[in-house]
Amino acid sequence: MNQIDVSQRTLGVNFTAAGEAIIRVWAPKAQKVAVALPDNITLPLEAEDFGYWSVRTYQLEPGDTYQFVLDEEKQLPDPASLSQPEGVHGKSRALQVADFAWTDGSWKNIPLEDYILYELHTGTFTPEGTFAALEEKLDYLLELGVNAIEIMPAAQFPGSRNWGYDGVFPYAVQDSYGGAAGLQHLVDVCHQKGIAVILDVVYNHLGPEGNYLGEYGYYFTDKYNTPWGPALNFDDAWCDGVRQYFAENLLMWFRDFHIDAVRMDAVHAIKDFSPMHILREMKQLVNELMQETGRTHYMIVELDLNDTRFINPLDEQGYGMDAQWIDEFHHALRVTATGENTGYYSDFTGIRHLAKAYQDAYVYDGQYSPHRNKIFGIKAENNPGKQFVVFSQNHDQVGNRMLGERTSTLTSYEMQKLLAAAVIVSPYLPMLWMGEEYSEPHPFLYFVSHTDPELAEAVRKGRKAEFAAFHAEGEAPDPVAEDTFNQSKLQWDLIKQEPHQTMFRWYQNLLKLRKALPALRHLDRQNLEVEILEEHNTLILYRWHENERVICFMNFSKGTQTVVVPNQAKTWQKVLDSADPEWKGSTAAPETIKAGATVSLCPESFLMYVNE
Repeated sequence: MNQIDVSQRTLGVNFTAAGEAIIRVWAPKAQKVAVALPDNITLPLEAEDFGYWSVRTYQLEPGDTYQFVLDEEKQLPDPASLSQPEGVHGKSRALQVADFAWTDGSWKNIPLEDYILYELHTGTFTPEGTFAALEEKLDYLLELGVNAIEIMPAAQFPGSRNWGYDGVFPYAVQDSYGGAAGLQHLVDVCHQKGIAVILDVVYNHLGPEGNYLGEYGYYFTDKYNTPWGPALNFDDAWCDGVRQYFAENLLMWFRDFHIDAVRMDAVHAIKDFSPMHILREMKQLVNELMQETGRTHYMIVELDLNDTRFINPLDEQGYGMDAQWIDEFHHALRVTATGENTGYYSDFTGIRHLAKAYQDAYVYDGQYSPHRNKIFGIKAENNPGKQFVVFSQNHDQVGNRMLGERTSTLTSYEMQKLLAAAVIVSPYLPMLWMGEEYSEPHPFLYFVSHTDPELAEAVRKGRKAEFAAFHAEGEAPDPVAEDTFNQSKLQWDLIKQEPHQTMFRWYQNLLKLRKALPALRHLDRQNLEVEILEEHNTLILYRWHENERVICFMNFSKGTQTVVVPNQAKTWQKVLDSADPEWKGSTAAPETIKAGATVSLCPESFLMYVNE
């Protein structure tokens, strides 16, 4: 079996320094493989071991299109295509991605504990929906105070409108966004401005339309099922070719696109009982690449298992993932703020669980989960704060609602300020969802642009059925309609208007304080205490570093609450107050408070003091 070479891609089309094309494909199901080149030239490929086929030729140049011909009849795009200019059913285009003229030689990835993430969808972030248009907004993001953008999946999908999770060419960058060169240029400009780039990658399933991998090889297995159909084959017969395909893909993003980190979609749906889990193998390969290049890359996973094996280091028999998304913080925060208790929210009691999330990261770490009908999770005692990404909303939590409502339309202006603060003062990595920083009212809806009419109709029906289970009133917007996509775009003109401008300044201020105050900046989970005033729906978060102490009062209730000032410091100096008229609040709290005195918390408010 091939040992994976971290220094270069071996699949698809690669060019030597002399301009010779090396064409290679894994197609163990085929008896014969050829490549159809321009000018009606067809070249046969030679069989190698383990189902690989290859040929070398000067008759294919960068920019040319080509297809593989399986068993003299099926003409199909390259599974490792880098470009699909005619869409998912069209020919592949050969590219020389390693030739990009990078200017980021002095770039050093930001330490993970300093990441302030901003998740965005390229197609709806700007009116144009391209990487080039996104570049124009980078100064705005710097002004906000974020230093890492997380781009939803950009692998080629059908049509021009999709969240990205229906990608079918993991190596090809979505043509309508700007393709491979567009993404490389964006990363280069981000690095010039001091912004890290996180790319969302999907290694747990492929989309339904244009998915030709099964024609070539044993990419899927019936051993396991996923919510999207048969699982990708990481541990069944012929799995070596699949493992290599996805491992080389990950290495390509880091090596050839200078991506700083990946966010790996739903890794709990990657089914692998090999002695070496695919994530662990990928981590080892990335470590090898980092040794070779001197650059740093992180692997962040979306994980619904509360299982520290994924994020524990390799030398502790973990998979070595650097961090994980933590939905439970979001769920506990959402229930505390809104009282919502349907679906998976039914597992969360609100403020008590929010306090547990601040202290323990996992809410369920060995308790009985009524929603799952079983004991769930293990404790994450030895995992540092930088291993957990928290948020008050993200693409899923907004877009999986039938009407795609953001927090801005579900809660009051005061509550939005409190939710932002609750995330940003946590001992974890904060992530914002595009538009939340100025209270964008537009929804983020579910949209696709499948070209297969039957599939489009199936998606429509599936979406309706999904919300019948939630007893949601009304109709789900048509995911195939262009208007559904257009409604989901950010409205950039709002930032100049009130109350949006004040909300933007609030976020800016919060992020400045997070960076400036050592007690907030150091993600030490031990230097933290939480006091719960359950009957008042109020929480007091207390964090410290060396001699600095910070106290945060969070009143999630709709009434004024009076609380006693803790005595960890004699005198406390106010640093931020969401109820101050400066932030469109009603009544400012005192500038200084003494231990043992009482302080009044306005309804749905956040108040922060630091010791003198």
